[in-house]
Amino acid sequence: MYIDPNVGGILFGALAAVFTAIVSIFLVFAGKIRSGAARLRRKLRKEDAQSGEENK
Repeated sequence: MYIDPNVGGILFGALAAVFTAIVSIFLVFAGKIRSGAARLRRKLRKEDAQSGEENK
């Protein structure tokens, strides 16, 4: 079976585009998850500090 050399370039270009899209989507959502986790930690620390003051 003969595969034209240009097919390799087309496949590489398509795979590079798919890989770039997947990494970009991951990075966008990773930032949102990180910021959400940081907000949750701040909220929990604030609640812990308030409950610690009440127990004194």
